[in-house]
Amino acid sequence: MIEHNISLKPYNTFGIDVKAKSFGRFASLNELTDLLKDRDPETPLFILGGGSNVLFTKDLPFLVLKNEIMGIELVNETETHVVLKVGSGVEWHAFVRYTVENGWGGMENMSLIPGSVGASPMQNIGAYGAEIKDSFVSLEAIHIDSLEVQSFNKEQCQFGYRESVFKRALKDQYVIISVSYQLSKNPKINTTYGAIQSEIEVMGVNEITVDTVSQAVMNIRRSKLPDPKELGSAGSFFKNPVVSKEVSNQILINYPDAPHYPQDGGEEKLAAGWLIEKAGWKGKRLGKCGVHEKQALVLVNYGGATGHEIYDLSTRIIEDIQLKFGVILEREVNIL
Repeated sequence: MIEHNISLKPYNTFGIDVKAKSFGRFASLNELTDLLKDRDPETPLFILGGGSNVLFTKDLPFLVLKNEIMGIELVNETETHVVLKVGSGVEWHAFVRYTVENGWGGMENMSLIPGSVGASPMQNIGAYGAEIKDSFVSLEAIHIDSLEVQSFNKEQCQFGYRESVFKRALKDQYVIISVSYQLSKNPKINTTYGAIQSEIEVMGVNEITVDTVSQAVMNIRRSKLPDPKELGSAGSFFKNPVVSKEVSNQILINYPDAPHYPQDGGEEKLAAGWLIEKAGWKGKRLGKCGVHEKQALVLVNYGGATGHEIYDLSTRIIEDIQLKFGVILEREVNIL
């Protein structure tokens, strides 16, 4: 059923109150196919998952379809691995916890990332030294115009840092239905990134398992990031910039402690949060929005902020970082 002039405030983690011209839900491929068949081709389409990576700046003259395709299916199992096919509407963290509770490794470092499974391959989500491409097998997606269902393997998805072919050449052409991941029965525990190891030491556990790592990651994230149910946000607002060696070296001359990570091709990745904090933005509040006091990568809605106000704040930060460091930050959040 299609509804009209529906508020999207309950469906985005920033809590921005905008209205959709038309709004519907789908919980299966058949329901989605029927909605796509019946839609007005002149009305733009927007697929809404968890609403955790989007900033609405205006009412949408769109048909907004809420993805509610559920289910986790074991499709293959060997002595060393399992392959799970996951509905694109499944909450990402619920899926991660399912794998952890079964003792399967590969997802534990990405615990508590907000959003849905369907969004995970679109931007190759990752955290604490892991990305979904490390465990990705394939996905199924329906072409919006032809209604043909296609399968995409890892190579076809063209994963990059927080991006894929679905954010570039195939943007707005497909709706992801399911994603398949391979998990290990003999997990290789990765505690080298960030504060995971020190958090595990604080936890005082004797045996380090995937559940231990997951709990450590959750503890760290909860200590640094706001709960969107209490304070509107969309997680990390900016991508970590990848710059030339020359730009990185220039920053290191003035700031020898600046985090920097070598990349393929001789470039280096910088920490956007460090740049923003060093520029004095951490904890700064402008009206009803601001930069989170514990994590400079996170912009927050203190209540009643508009999408435009948050967008304008991000623009001021981008301009200031370019002025002070010669680095152009890129928004990770989708702007509508």
